[in-house]
Amino acid sequence: MRAAAIASLLAAAAGCASITSTATSRMSQHLATALLDQNDPETVRQGAPAYLLLADSLIADDPENSALLQGGARLYVAYASAFVSDPQRAQRLTRRAVDYADRALCVELPPACAPEARSPDGFAAALAQAGEAQVPVLYTWGVARAGWVQAASEDWNAIAELPRVETAMRRVVELDESYDRGAAHVYLGVLATLRPAVLGGRPEEGRRHFERAIELSGGKNLMGQVQFARYYARLVFDRPLHDRLLKGVLAADAVQPGLTLSNTLAQEQARKLLADADAFF
Repeated sequence: MRAAAIASLLAAAAGCASITSTATSRMSQHLATALLDQNDPETVRQGAPAYLLLADSLIADDPENSALLQGGARLYVAYASAFVSDPQRAQRLTRRAVDYADRALCVELPPACAPEARSPDGFAAALAQAGEAQVPVLYTWGVARAGWVQAASEDWNAIAELPRVETAMRRVVELDESYDRGAAHVYLGVLATLRPAVLGGRPEEGRRHFERAIELSGGKNLMGQVQFARYYARLVFDRPLHDRLLKGVLAADAVQPGLTLSNTLAQEQARKLLADADAFF
């Protein structure tokens, strides 16, 4: 039934030339919502490629539609990050996400695509011109770039993008820190805790970001708590905090609008982190 429904959507999208940009944008958003509200990761793993192809077809038909580009970027990076283990394939998929996110950013904030924006200072100056209306595209751009950096972690050109990712997420927080339940704080928390303090990391700043993300989501975004345990608690060897966070994740209700898939995956990761905690600590 699910495969037939996806096939019908693809056929409708390909054969209905009268679909307007607004309608296709809504379709893209609804598809993303359907995936995010799914509580069976394996269903998403098997069905998501069809959604990716549908997003591609919608974007090809309306290549300057920022909403479609952002939806495609988020779908690609989410699928690659959560379900793709092959490094080369993950890099290909996240590069597609970056391409879509770049194009959306150029549509909504042209100064960010100007030659002078290639430098860190130039990029920060361009993003300073963004307003609240550009929060979604800034966040999408940061998520897509972060996913690509993770997939291409052995490529120094990718690692060099981390400061720009941080700049984008900081701008999101400045404009609307509650966007997507404070998820930009989670990214900033991870970025601050990638290294110990003696190597230039900012663990306590990272902790503040994680705690703020949990506060803004009302504790419903369980992935934020998993990342708090993985990146901060393990970095500073705080076993009580580590176990408390992960046990809280496992005790929580994973079913939340827009977070169910992420929360289900978070609970899977929490079990693995707890299982090897004795070996780590």
